Amino acid sequence: MKAILDIENVSKSYRLGKTAVPVLSEINLSIKEGEFAAIMGPSGSGKSTLLNIIGCLDRPTSGKIMISSVDTSSLSEPELARIRGKRIGFVFQTFNLIPRLTALKNVELPMVYQDIPREVRIKRSMMLLEMLGLKDRFDHRPSELSGGERQRVAIARALINDPEILLADEPTGNLDSKTGQEIMQIFNTLHNEGRTILMVTHDLGLAQNCDRIIRLKDGRIDDGKHG
Repeated sequence: MKAILDIENVSKSYRLGKTAVPVLSEINLSIKEGEFAAIMGPSGSGKSTLLNIIGCLDRPTSGKIMISSVDTSSLSEPELARIRGKRIGFVFQTFNLIPRLTALKNVELPMVYQDIPREVRIKRSMMLLEMLGLKDRFDHRPSELSGGERQRVAIARALINDPEILLADEPTGNLDSKTGQEIMQIFNTLHNEGRTILMVTHDLGLAQNCDRIIRLKDGRIDDGKHG
């Protein structure tokens, strides 16, 4: 399988006054199309920073991020926004749903930004929510949903523009273990359908469902060993 994501010598530092605080140091990593990889490491090891850079939410201080052979580190902000909108789907620990919008409207939202016609948006949003077991929840707002239902709405929203890569940052972190396993089963199904998934998790049991475990320590890939 060809690589869908190539990370070349990526480092990231943040300014704290006059001091540069390193968060990532010379990360080299390749993710193949259809791969399900977990990123693990202690708090502060740079996991979420790496995911944000891959997802074009942040820029590396140095190095390259190649998504389907496109060097995202050299793109303008509007170009990055287009990559985020079309090629990348995000699932967050805190769901990041808009409280005043229904489940259906939350899922539709990324398509609104892509100027996709309303009829198409509604049809695809309903199809995804139904696929994820939320047929009776179209008109419910996030406050009327359980944690597991909210995360399923978030997964539907992440899939709505048929992204090339699905990025999940602690997707089961706010859920009880049973609900977490149900969400993990959804990711396994998506992987079996050929989706490329990169997931940050603290849970070794969940990570062992993946094709590969990438371990970070102090902003570096830990010994280059994959579990």
